[in-house]
Amino acid sequence: MSALQEVLTPHVTKGPVPGAVGLVARGDRAEVTAVGHADTEATTALARDSIFRVASLTKPVTAAAVMILVDEGRLALDAPIGRWLPELAEPVVVRDPAGPVDDVVPAHRPITVEDLLTSRAGWGYPSDFSLPAVRPVFALMDPHDPQRLPEPDTWLAALARVPLLHQPGEAWLYNTCSDIQGVLISRVTGQSLPDFLAERIFEPLGMRDTGFSVPAAKLPRFTNCYIPTADGGAERVDTPDGQWSSPPAFPSGAGGLVSTADDLWAFARMLLADGAPVLSPASVRRMTTDHLTAKQRAAAELFTLGAGWGYGGAVDVERREPWNVPGRYGWVGGMGTAAHLTPSTGTVEILLTQLSLTGPSPLPPIMRDFWAYAAQW
Repeated sequence: MSALQEVLTPHVTKGPVPGAVGLVARGDRAEVTAVGHADTEATTALARDSIFRVASLTKPVTAAAVMILVDEGRLALDAPIGRWLPELAEPVVVRDPAGPVDDVVPAHRPITVEDLLTSRAGWGYPSDFSLPAVRPVFALMDPHDPQRLPEPDTWLAALARVPLLHQPGEAWLYNTCSDIQGVLISRVTGQSLPDFLAERIFEPLGMRDTGFSVPAAKLPRFTNCYIPTADGGAERVDTPDGQWSSPPAFPSGAGGLVSTADDLWAFARMLLADGAPVLSPASVRRMTTDHLTAKQRAAAELFTLGAGWGYGGAVDVERREPWNVPGRYGWVGGMGTAAHLTPSTGTVEILLTQLSLTGPSPLPPIMRDFWAYAAQW
């Protein structure tokens, strides 16, 4: 049994995590292991090429796609998004985040492309999910039921009827800005988000198993999806032939992708190689640099655990835990996945499981133990 297997196996044996694929790499050297099964019945063993719903690990990919368009001059960071998304050209803002949704004022300025990339446009999830202006935003996402959402134009029209929780640029709010980025990419390019990502990111990087659905021929490698139960078990909420077996009407730029450990490693290596062959070095630096103020980081503590935010992922700014190396970039997916890279050391850490998180925090023990191992690797 490898050292990484020894870290992951006790969590799978004890449950409720049915299985896990872990990868730690630096340069061309990698340690990869698969433990457990794709299902709680233990009928299908996990393998290195097992396919997982990676949820919010979609966000860095979507941000990279936006930066491709910035590199090409088709978008500018300071450009108002209303040029391509006229539905969002004149947003209104609730006068008081805790107040009624119909008590609004005009936005002080237009929302820009960089507001979306830094998740500071004004739509999204704050630490207090009970705020009135947050409830309609929740109705526009469904991580376990992507087939429920309407096509992008209808989705965007519904979002446009929801007031901003904060003025543009004022506060970091989670999730929604990445979905808006996905619609923006489609409007700018005239391609669907799946087609653009496939052509400009997945194919150049050899990410053969990444997409918004799983073809029939690959379903045997696709895992089940579970949520934790109150008694310490796991309840199945999706099967390989379920929600991801056909393309969704709304490809979520915030959380819709499926992928494998090796595909995510390819994406991480692209970032560590200054973006070649996908992005410019300047775009990679902006993606992996914290753009938040100290006040914004403090307000985002529930989600980022003290980290800052680049484009599409968190950026560690202080060493709170052994793995929190300043400059470490990446994110955690709500369906039990995590992917990070540390530019200063060239280290990549990827953990894929099928057990969804119960919330932004606390993090599951298997992740903490995996990161502790990777920090010593």
